[in-house]
Amino acid sequence: MEKAHKAVDAVVDGVKKVAIGNEKKAKAKKEKGGDGGAEGPLEMKPPPQFLDTRLKLFEKLKAKFEAEIAAKPREPITITLGDGSVKAGTSWETTPADIAKGISNSLFKRTVVAKLNGDPEQLWDLERPLEASCKLELLSFDDELGKKVFWHSSAHILGEASERRFGCSLCIGPPIESGFYYEMALPEGAPVHESDWKPLETLVSQIVKEKQPFERLVLSKEDLLEMFSYNKYKQHIIKDKIKDGEFTTVYRNGPLIDLCRGPHVPNTGRIESFAIMKNSASYFLGDKDNDSLQRIYGVSFPDKKQMAEHKKFLEEAAKRDHRKLGKDQELFFFHELSPGSAMWLPHGMRIYNTLMQFIKDEYWKRGFNEVLSPNMYNSTLWKTSGHWDYYKDDMFTFAVDKETFALKPMNCPGHCLMFDHRERSHRELPWRVADFGVLHRNEASGALSGLTRVRRFQQDDAHIFCREDQIKDEITGAFDFLNKVYGLFGFTFKMKLSTRPDPYMGKREVWDMAEEKLRSALDEFVPGGWELNEGDGAFYGPKIDITIMDVLRREWQTATIQLDFQLPQNFGLEYMTSEVVVKPKEDGAKAVKPKVEEPKKAVEVVDPNVKKERVIKPLTPGCARPVMIHRAIAGSIERFTGILIEHYGGKWPFWLSPRQILVIPVGVGFYDYAKEVQSIFKDQRMYVDVDLSGNTLQKKIRTGQLAQYNFIFVVGDQEMNGREVNVRNRDDTSSQDRGKPVPLQEAITKLVALRDERRSDNPFPGDVKVEKEKEKEAKAKA
Repeated sequence: MEKAHKAVDAVVDGVKKVAIGNEKKAKAKKEKGGDGGAEGPLEMKPPPQFLDTRLKLFEKLKAKFEAEIAAKPREPITITLGDGSVKAGTSWETTPADIAKGISNSLFKRTVVAKLNGDPEQLWDLERPLEASCKLELLSFDDELGKKVFWHSSAHILGEASERRFGCSLCIGPPIESGFYYEMALPEGAPVHESDWKPLETLVSQIVKEKQPFERLVLSKEDLLEMFSYNKYKQHIIKDKIKDGEFTTVYRNGPLIDLCRGPHVPNTGRIESFAIMKNSASYFLGDKDNDSLQRIYGVSFPDKKQMAEHKKFLEEAAKRDHRKLGKDQELFFFHELSPGSAMWLPHGMRIYNTLMQFIKDEYWKRGFNEVLSPNMYNSTLWKTSGHWDYYKDDMFTFAVDKETFALKPMNCPGHCLMFDHRERSHRELPWRVADFGVLHRNEASGALSGLTRVRRFQQDDAHIFCREDQIKDEITGAFDFLNKVYGLFGFTFKMKLSTRPDPYMGKREVWDMAEEKLRSALDEFVPGGWELNEGDGAFYGPKIDITIMDVLRREWQTATIQLDFQLPQNFGLEYMTSEVVVKPKEDGAKAVKPKVEEPKKAVEVVDPNVKKERVIKPLTPGCARPVMIHRAIAGSIERFTGILIEHYGGKWPFWLSPRQILVIPVGVGFYDYAKEVQSIFKDQRMYVDVDLSGNTLQKKIRTGQLAQYNFIFVVGDQEMNGREVNVRNRDDTSSQDRGKPVPLQEAITKLVALRDERRSDNPFPGDVKVEKEKEKEAKAKA
């Protein structure tokens, strides 16, 4: 039965990435009559026939299931809590709810779900009897797992409201990062309108007030097919994912019964605050060749205060949306003729290039050499590396001279060719190479999202080829790189160790060794401060995934450090552990390693669906296999730029800013001096503009402030005669009024240092304050 559970869960996880169609909301209309502001009744009357038929079958099967539970032998069990205390109980009778209530009613009300034996896969309904002795944890909404269960239950409530209002066929309703959604097919392919939101929320309020219990029932595949005979989408999932003879679960709340692994909150009354956020179109199973469906997104909380805080957060996030700011600041845009590929405008390229130069400067300090590899390769490369079997559907492939080629989605196989293009000595290791080459990944059109999900991008991709005894130092160096980059931008970060997935390449013992090395490095760098992410490693090796948190405390997955023993084997990479002495030929040719007879390759199989056998080239005598470390700190430059736009809210630090200085002459007579100031700072490679428009002085200043120039230089008679600039600092409100003029050379020196040292402080501290104090003193004496 557990296999069936995982199968159903896998469908849910897969469809989370479904291609979403047009997400533009229909314009809300004020409609007369009906309940909740939409035409027609609040819900279908009479209700859809399948509700009654389904419920009768459920009640029949539930009676049988409860009889089976009643026949289970009752035995004493012990329940160990997180604080080490032990509670006595009875198998098939004592529930987590009983334990929570025994401690306090307030604890029970706060608890969303239980976790058994420290296993995230053993989440348990609070009202479900325990079956054996166990370690018990009571999780609240504040726990990530508890939040997912809470939102999953909320999706079921939305599903009930949708069935009652539309008579729809429900597909799936999973929790997602910021709430949940339910996917459905309305009769005759009808769409969901924004005018449906309020009626649905009204129904949800009724469902919550009824405190409908969530009831769990285990059913066979045959019973499931009968129960969901009216729903072709559920039929497909059941037939495709549940084997004959296997069992899985359904959950009921009110008239809703749905195929679901669970668990859920005790009853619908736990969902005190609920809101629909948007609706969109989607495809069943994310395949554009399948039926077009409707998807309704929502969010919920245990109390109204958290909902208010969430909406406030969304308002701030909307202001910082990189797609909005990117347009406002003329940084980039996207065009329908090249979906998922950013068109970088001049101001955007200033940020892009500055960011890459910062990373290149760090590469120089840390012993990396920059390389550049081709954009396209014969598919043989990817078959050799092993990517073809795991990744070809996410690649752009095409025919060249009757052979299959592909645009590269990553650099590592090409870097293996570089390592292998000549013999290597142990003295050359570690060999660190970095590549900003253009990459392409065939992301689903519905998954594209501004700069954070694109098809064409560059990344700070680097690979380190080293000996096994050098792994620790190289991982430590990567951690130091992380601290340098994220510290500069003000990011905090979390680290996860992602272990062997299924399927994986290579031998289990090699994986175990690699995982242990990463564990050891993490324990030393952040003892007790990292999480285990079982089964989420790359197919060729375990990895450390780094999640950064921006100023709004949102999490973004960016960096990765991967330990790889497989690609060096696949490409037959090796280095000489000791010098191999071979007498040079008379013509002065270089000494070469003695050739070893190549292993005979397996005959190519005609059937393209048959996986090619992996052939590992034996080591040359006197040689050893290098270890490969994949690492990226910023990750995709496009994605990282999008994150930075939202992190800074468009207020760039001076060193990274595309608009550093705006020079404003107070009148026509000072245009030449303003242009001279511009030329002087431009010679220092700063981004300087001059406002020569006919606007008033105050409007020019306000326009510069709104454009987020870091400094505004106002120049007039005093400044021109004294070779000075009057400085207004965007980040210093006290300087927004006229302050003390600064000598031109002093301004140059201070701003050059501010940029080159990548600082974010005020280079003119106290100048304005001191001047204002002098003015006050002068007035007092007068």
